Amino acid sequence: MAEGLVVANDGEEYHGKLTCFVILACMMAAMGGVIFGYDIGISGGVTSMEPFLKKFFHDVYIKMKEDKELSNYCKFDSELLTSFTSSLYVAGLFATFVASSVTRVYGRKASILLGGANFLAGAALGGAASNIYMLIIGRVLLGVGVGFANQAVPLYLSEMAPSKYRGGFNNSFQLSVGIGVLIANLINYGTEKVKGGWGWRVSLAMAAVPASILTLGALFLPDTPNSLIQRTDDHEKVKRLLQRVRGTDDVQAELDDIILASEISKTIKHPFKNILQRKYRPQLVMSVAIPFFQQVTGINVIAFYAPILFQTIGLGVSASLLSSVVTGAVGIVTTGLSMLIVDKVGRRGLLIFGGIQMFVTQMIVGGLMGAKLGDHGGLSKGWAFVILVLICTYVAGFGLSWGPLGWLIPSEIFPLEIRSAGQSISVSVNFLFTFLVGQTFLAMLCHFKFGIFFFFGVWVAIMTAFVYFFLPETKNLPIEKMDRVWREHWFWKRIVGENNEVIIKEEEG
Repeated sequence: MAEGLVVANDGEEYHGKLTCFVILACMMAAMGGVIFGYDIGISGGVTSMEPFLKKFFHDVYIKMKEDKELSNYCKFDSELLTSFTSSLYVAGLFATFVASSVTRVYGRKASILLGGANFLAGAALGGAASNIYMLIIGRVLLGVGVGFANQAVPLYLSEMAPSKYRGGFNNSFQLSVGIGVLIANLINYGTEKVKGGWGWRVSLAMAAVPASILTLGALFLPDTPNSLIQRTDDHEKVKRLLQRVRGTDDVQAELDDIILASEISKTIKHPFKNILQRKYRPQLVMSVAIPFFQQVTGINVIAFYAPILFQTIGLGVSASLLSSVVTGAVGIVTTGLSMLIVDKVGRRGLLIFGGIQMFVTQMIVGGLMGAKLGDHGGLSKGWAFVILVLICTYVAGFGLSWGPLGWLIPSEIFPLEIRSAGQSISVSVNFLFTFLVGQTFLAMLCHFKFGIFFFFGVWVAIMTAFVYFFLPETKNLPIEKMDRVWREHWFWKRIVGENNEVIIKEEEG
C-alpha cells in the first residue's frame, strides 16, 4: 500500500497524508487528557498529605496518627474522603449527557471550550478552599469540565486523524492522561515538602495551567469535517477544510462518505432512542462493556490511591509519593509504545496481551501481600520494592492495552448518526464505574484486604475472554465504513445480519 493511501472496504481509496495542521490540532485537543490525568493524580497525593487531612478530614488524620490498633488496610477508610475523590465523576456522569447535545448541535470544538472554562473555575475554587464545601464544589466543577472534554476530545481525535493513523492519534488522549497523572505526582512530591502546610493548595490550583492552555487553544481549533457537515449544507466549505486537513485536493471519496453519513444522521431525531435498535446492538454493547471493563481492571485504584496504597505496605509519605511518580512514568512510556504499534498490531492483540500481563501481576501482588503483610507493621524494604516492581508491571500492561484502547474503540465504532449519543453512553458508563470503584475502594481495601487484587484480577480474566470472543479488529478501517466489522463477525452478524446496507438504503428512501 502506498504511503498516504487508505483503502476503504468497498474498493474506494482515501487519499491524504499526515499534516502538521492535524498534528497541532490534535495536540491541543489532547490537552483535555492532561487535565483529566492531573485531576486523577492530584487527589491521591493531596489526600495522603497530613496538613490537608488535618484541615478537611480530621477524623482520618487522627486515625492515621493515633490509632495503633487499626488494621493497615483500614487507616484511610472514610466516606467523606472518598466523596472528595469521586465527586468529580458524579458531576462528569451528568455533564456528559449535556455535552452530547452540545457536541452534536454546536460541534466538538464548543464542548472542548466549555470543558476548559469549567476546569479553570474548579481549579481556582479548589486552590482557594477554606472548607469542605468549597473543596467539593471545586471538584464538581472539574467534573463538569471532564464530562465535556472526555465526550468531545476522543471523537475529535478519531474524526480528525487519517484512518491509517487513527489508533495512534486517539491513543494520544490516554498518553495525555498519563502525562497529567505524572505531572500531578511530581507536583505532589514537591508540595508535600513545603513548610507551612499549604503545599496542597498549589497542587490543586496548578490544574489551571493546562486548563488555560486548553481553553485558549480551543478558540483556534478547527472543528472536524464530520462535525461541520452536520451543521451546514455548504459542502464546498467542508471540502476545503478536508483538503486542508488531509493535505491534498483529492478528497472526494472521503467527502462522499462523510456526506452520506451526514444525510443518514439528519434522519435521526432521537439518537439515544435509535441506538437501542437491533442494527446498533454491537455498538451499544461495546459502549457499555469497554468502559466498564476499563474501570474494573482496578487501574484507578492505583491512580487515585497509589500514595495511600504504598503507605499501607509500609512506605513513608515522601517515598509513597515518589513511588507514584515511578508508576506514572511507566504508564506514559507504555502508552507511547501503544501509540506506535496499535495500528500495526491491532486492537485485539494488545488487549489480550495486556490483559494476561495484568492478571498475572495482580495474582502475584495479592498473594505476596497476603503472605507478607499483616494488619499491623509493614513490609520490609525488599518486599515493598518487589510490590512496587509488580505494580509497575501491571501499570505497563494497562498502558499498552486497556488504558488507551478503552477510549479509542468506543470513539471509532459508532456511525455518525449515533456517534455523539454513543460516546456519551461510553463516557457516562466510564464515570459511573470510576465513581463506584473510587467511592468503595477504601472500604473494600479494609474488608477484602489483600483479596482486593484477586477481585480485580478475576475481572481482568473475564474481560480478556470477552475481547477474544466478541471484539472484532478495527485497525485501518475508515471510520464511516466501520459497520463492515460487525457484519463479518461470527457472533454479531447473527444480530445485525450479514448485509444491513439494505436497511440503510431503505432509510434513505
